[in-house]
Amino acid sequence: MELYDRYVIGNYARNPIAIVRGSGSRVWDAEGREYLDFFPGWGVSAIGHCHPKVVSAIKEQCEKLIHVPNNYYNEPQAILAKRISESSFGGKCFFCNSGAEAIEASIKLARRYFRKVKGEDRFEIITMYGSFHGRTIAAITATAQPKYQEGFEPLLPGFKYIPFNDIDALKDAVDERTCAVLMEPIQGEGGINVAGEDFMMEARRICDRTGALLILDEVQTGIGRTGKMFAYQHYGVVPDIMTLAKALGGGMAIGAIVAKDEISAALTPGSHASTFGGNPLACRAAIAVFDAIYEEGLLERAEKMGNRIKEALISLKERYGAIVDVRGKGLMIGVELDRPGDELVRECMRRGLLINCTAGKVIRFMPSMTVTEEEVEEALSIFEEALRNLK
Repeated sequence: MELYDRYVIGNYARNPIAIVRGSGSRVWDAEGREYLDFFPGWGVSAIGHCHPKVVSAIKEQCEKLIHVPNNYYNEPQAILAKRISESSFGGKCFFCNSGAEAIEASIKLARRYFRKVKGEDRFEIITMYGSFHGRTIAAITATAQPKYQEGFEPLLPGFKYIPFNDIDALKDAVDERTCAVLMEPIQGEGGINVAGEDFMMEARRICDRTGALLILDEVQTGIGRTGKMFAYQHYGVVPDIMTLAKALGGGMAIGAIVAKDEISAALTPGSHASTFGGNPLACRAAIAVFDAIYEEGLLERAEKMGNRIKEALISLKERYGAIVDVRGKGLMIGVELDRPGDELVRECMRRGLLINCTAGKVIRFMPSMTVTEEEVEEALSIFEEALRNLK
């Protein structure tokens, strides 16, 4: 920790523990203390820390080839693109290294599609209050939360913000300049706010009617988190572009966009690129993630464990006045409190449970899809003890 203070820029509020090892839903700190991790890596370790399939794939690949530039073909990238496409809506993929880069790529693709393919001057993108799309300058502009934008002005032009789940506001916002509507099916950083079915379906209808593109940010909801491989599959709609990252690599840094064929054609050679995007090592890890999810029935497990956690938390809401609401899908669950949640997070950490607070008052439960029933019960017991000791 002293080395951090001296040599690392202090742009993170770090918890006072140094994690040195992880396995499944458990991690250990430098003093050997064990914790249940119910917010693993901001959702990155969605199939658990150091999943055997991912570890094996990385070991095997790093002895063959770690990196190759994208002016050559590499087999793992092609295989991963096929897995993503066939698991979603049949589009084509572009690979990068993070969710923010995927959002950047989706913004550039939407604007370039209208300029180069459609020959239209449409550039405006509509996003939602409470959203979070990443930390690059374009991504924080898309993120309609002033706290993430403060100090980085001037922001990019061409973005318009509306309230989440407000159909009338969406209808009013879309006009002849709109090239895309960008939103998360569930706002993670915004407080686990779930898109209503009517809102999602109306967004698709409005985009169909006006020709605007529907971009769904599935950086946090994608790759099984909600009990479906992608959260849009809960709604019976299909996006034009989808962004992915976090859980995709099982711990390795990787991001991606998937776009319908006609739209993807706008990215011609030289128009966009990523030096490390789609490297063989990250792609092999991501292929292993898909293998684990399908071979181990983790989508069904996410739904089952998510229902159990929600059921228990709703029961706690009836007994503890501090809980205002419980919401979410699958293993992406928010517990809204009537007070700031930092104290509860710290109390849970002292008792051996790692969770997260976002939007000031919303506790996030996002355990791995491999979490066991015993681990769920242990975590719920710790959470109730911490809740009971709130002042």
